Amino acid sequence: MNSDKILFVSLGCDKNLVDSEMMLGLLSEKGYEFTDDETEADIIVINTCCFIGDAKQESIDTILEMAELKKSGKLKTLVVAGCLAQRYKEEIQEEIPEVDIIIGTAAIDEITAALSEFKNHYKELDSAPLTDTKRIVTTGGHYAYLKIAEGCNKHCTYCIIPKVRGNYRSVPMDSLFEEARRLADGGVKELILVAQETTIYGIDLYGKKMLSELLHRLCSIEGLVWIRILYCYPEEIDDDLIDVIKTEPKICHYLDLPIQHGCDSVLKRMGRRTDSRELIEIIEKLRREIPDICIRTTLITGFPGETDEEHKELLSFVDRMEFDRLGVFTYSQEEDTPAALMPGQIPDEVKEERQAQLMELQQEIAFDEALSMEGRLVDAIIEGKVADEDAYIARTYKDAPNVDGFLFINTNRELMTGDFVKVRITGAYEYDLIGELEDESA
Repeated sequence: MNSDKILFVSLGCDKNLVDSEMMLGLLSEKGYEFTDDETEADIIVINTCCFIGDAKQESIDTILEMAELKKSGKLKTLVVAGCLAQRYKEEIQEEIPEVDIIIGTAAIDEITAALSEFKNHYKELDSAPLTDTKRIVTTGGHYAYLKIAEGCNKHCTYCIIPKVRGNYRSVPMDSLFEEARRLADGGVKELILVAQETTIYGIDLYGKKMLSELLHRLCSIEGLVWIRILYCYPEEIDDDLIDVIKTEPKICHYLDLPIQHGCDSVLKRMGRRTDSRELIEIIEKLRREIPDICIRTTLITGFPGETDEEHKELLSFVDRMEFDRLGVFTYSQEEDTPAALMPGQIPDEVKEERQAQLMELQQEIAFDEALSMEGRLVDAIIEGKVADEDAYIARTYKDAPNVDGFLFINTNRELMTGDFVKVRITGAYEYDLIGELEDESA
């Protein structure tokens, strides 16, 4: 048993969270104890993000905050891992001497060696993804993320991911199946597939896209109720994937399509592989084949050179497509990306104004959709109880954790987190729904 207590801070995306959970599992096997109290910690590990400027700043601020604990003498070791550590290792070493150990994105499996040797660890970015590691799930136990691949080959002009995560590498299917089965045995009911891009899973290992085959196998695991798919590049969605979503009852009729824009000239500058016509075609096909599908997307506004006319095209595109769920990021000028050197960088106030216009339009679309749900009977997973009220927070198949809305259920019945219930929708409030348990509704 190791006497040192570790505080673990995980920042950034759900893919980063899986890395954190794997590191927690490795540390637990070596006998380390964990704490949520930074004043009790002997070791602090920060798994960082640097995808956009805000994420980078959050990572830096967290490192500086924890570095102050080194000065007080209680904290023995400060470890920085993840994307910021990979991208800015020299700068961290030089500017923040309180950081003792830096671990690159491909070397997370060496966390225990790094602590015992008290030195930095890196691997080639194209190293095989970490597999067959027992994770400590930190999402509450009723849902968990399954990272099916690492890295990306797309090289969009605004994105730093290939430089900090490497090229696309799929996790072998047998390893994913065993990990999913362990998660289900541990009580996970909703499995959420993630990667920088899920749709080309397997192409590097098996010579063809194998996401549909993986989904069929995962659906055979007893205990799993929902399987959700995130980060599907629209140009890679094929008939096999559509068919498995239609025919396998465990797969949520929900797809996350990160399209980024709806204007052809901007999409071309972004280095995207689709134009607006192709986007419309695939979205209409999905809705035709799976009428109740929920489509979520993300957009970037204020991309270099984006004119007022191009912004209006995007507004018109969003108005036409009526996405069920939508997030809008303002463009972040990331060094070492082609877009950072493009002319016509947009002032922050213009980006924010355009973001607000898009979200105002989306709020109208979302509210109309929520109203249309009134009277419908839906399955929902319980997320927790509303404090001091006879009400619970839940999610429908249309709501991924931490990014979408909630369903509030009024009942005095005792429910448990992770329970699945049938709910009659009775109303809506902005992005959220209100409902009653089916056997309690009038």
